[in-house]
Amino acid sequence: MDVLFHKAAIEAKGHIKYLEGRLIETARSVGRFELENSQASGSRLPESDAADMNIFLVRMEQLLPILSQEFLKPVVKNEIRFSKANLLFCEIKGLKASGRQTDNGFVVLKGSAAVLNERPSTQKYQYAANLRSGLMTDGVLEEQKDRLVFRADHEFSSPSAAAAVIHGGQANGLTAWKDSKGVSLKEKEEKDIQQDASTPTNEPAAGGSI
Repeated sequence: MDVLFHKAAIEAKGHIKYLEGRLIETARSVGRFELENSQASGSRLPESDAADMNIFLVRMEQLLPILSQEFLKPVVKNEIRFSKANLLFCEIKGLKASGRQTDNGFVVLKGSAAVLNERPSTQKYQYAANLRSGLMTDGVLEEQKDRLVFRADHEFSSPSAAAAVIHGGQANGLTAWKDSKGVSLKEKEEKDIQQDASTPTNEPAAGGSI
């Protein structure tokens, strides 16, 4: 964060306090993580300065996901979150996780379970282990007896990333996630492609009027 401020040559304390307050307000409204400092500074700026800082804030929101910092990105809208028709499930060793696809990736829902122990292959392919470690550090995953449990909804970049965390190692999300009828995400996508291919188009006949 200091790098961002330095690069923008923001030196005035009031400007930094304003940005800090806006960031806290945004992170609190998103609700992705529990904030230790949830009290905004309340710093006010002249209208022109506030407009400049708001532009800078937009640039920060665009840059942070590239740096794997997604605390300002909304998870999923409440009205969609509990739609059973959209739910998919990932099961392993008697444990079950639920989630759904989003425009940005895949959301695993609060209360979902993941295996406690990671596969030996994570010693060589550490992607899943690093994801799990980060989620435990952030308080999203919590150890409960013989499993890990999601304490909050969390959005992953893909179904496979979500499945890897749940399986404790590499996983194919297209086959690991299934709907309530046992139809995999891969099968659902193939069916959608077939339906799109069989849908007739309304293109005008050759030589016809438009």
